[in-house]
Formats: sequence, C-alpha cells, structure tokens
Amino acid sequence: NRISKMSIKLYAMTCGWLTSDADMMLAGREGKIHFPVPAYLIDHPRGLVLFDTGLHPQCQHDAQGRIGVMANLFQVHFRPGEDIKSRLEALDIDANKIQYLVNSHLHFDHSGGNELVPNAKIIIQQKEWEAGHIPELIHQNGYSLNDYNHGHFVQKINGEHDLFGDGRIVTIPTFGHTPGHQSLKVRLDSGDIILTADACYLKESLTNLHLPRLVHNRLDMLNSLLMLRKLKRSGARIFYGHDPLFWESVPQAPMIIT
Repeated sequence: NRISKMSIKLYAMTCGWLTSDADMMLAGREGKIHFPVPAYLIDHPRGLVLFDTGLHPQCQHDAQGRIGVMANLFQVHFRPGEDIKSRLEALDIDANKIQYLVNSHLHFDHSGGNELVPNAKIIIQQKEWEAGHIPELIHQNGYSLNDYNHGHFVQKINGEHDLFGDGRIVTIPTFGHTPGHQSLKVRLDSGDIILTADACYLKESLTNLHLPRLVHNRLDMLNSLLMLRKLKRSGARIFYGHDPLFWESVPQAPMIIT
C-alpha cells in the first residue's frame, strides 16, 4: 500500500505517575523508581486513535479500592485533570469521538481509562483479550475486569494489524510482558516511531536486555526486545514505556511530536 500523503499528528499525554521498587523494572536493581503513565493520541485523517488510556480516575482518591493488591506494589500519584478524558478535553477533543482504542495490554495503568472512551472500538491481540478473561491468567497477570469489561466493541487481532491500510498506524506483537502484549508503530512524515509500552520499560531495558523481575514469558520478552533493537537500527525512534528520563524529552500535548 502506498503511504498516505496526508499528515497525521501524534500527541503524548501523562496520565499520572507511579512509584515502585526499581526491581519491578530491572530485576535485581535496588532502590525506587518514579515513572510516568503515558497515553498517546494519534489524529489520523480517517479517525482519532488512542494508544492506552492510563489510570482510572478512582485512583486519584482511592487507589487501594481500585487496584487492590497492586497498591502494595505501586504508589499512585494522580491528580484531577490528568485522566485521559481530561487530557483529551484539553485538546478540545470529546472522548466520545475516539474511534479506535489500541490497548497495548490490560494492566491497570494501560487500560484503566477505557471506561472514559465508551464509543471506541478496542483493538487488541486475541491472546491478550483471552488471557484477560481466564481466571487463572487474570490472577497470574494481575488483571482486573473493572478496567476493560465495559461493553466496547472489541476487534481481536493476531500479529500485525494496519488500522487504516495506509501503513501509518500498525500494531506490532511484542509478547512476553503479558501473553498478548503489543506495541504500536506510528509513521510520521519524519519517520517511524515505536510506542513500546511495557515491551520495553526503559532505555536501559533495550540497551542491556535487562528484563524486569515479573515477566509472563521471559523468552518472548527477550525476543520482543531483540525485534525492537532491529527496528531502532533501521532508523525507528523508540518511545520507551515508562522511562522518566526519556519522558522529559518528549513534547507533551498540546505540542505535537514531530
């Protein structure tokens, strides 16, 4: 397919911050890490697309009640105005007008805001959606149905999926962190950006192939990192999932990423 000549716009939004043991990101690392919860808006001529939705607003006042045992592992820093709906409103965008919601995976800091974009069609790997509905895998992966069972139309995909058929927004399977984790390739006029989500938490994850302590499948995650390395070598810009240092360099909405 010929790449569309029409430009698309990419916006980065911070939907709260979390603090955890550094070991959660880099196995064996001592100390704490304070990291952003990103979500992205892609304004394509044929529709508005979100990549992940951050935390649920309940986390602003009752994190324990919302995320349960996860609150023992993650301290939540999340203020009014930082939820995905408010972030979109700040861009003059009605959350009800989001056409597609690409969930990288179903963890609380990536699908917590799904409820706030009720009319979007969810695009998710079939393996991930199924894992999110099997009791043992829900428990094993720390999912909560509260985050993603809201009656959305769900398009379950397998592997790469080109949202508009023009090469501009393409899902990339990056399994390992969870059974069906996916990243997103966004082709700007300046070149490809890979929104890795939790396939690659930090720049150091990619540089040193340093895996986190908790991984659904270590071999899959390693293979995903090796694939991301290849994409980086071929010129793609890598947007790490939760890297606080990298995040300082990312223009925040309403600025666009160029």
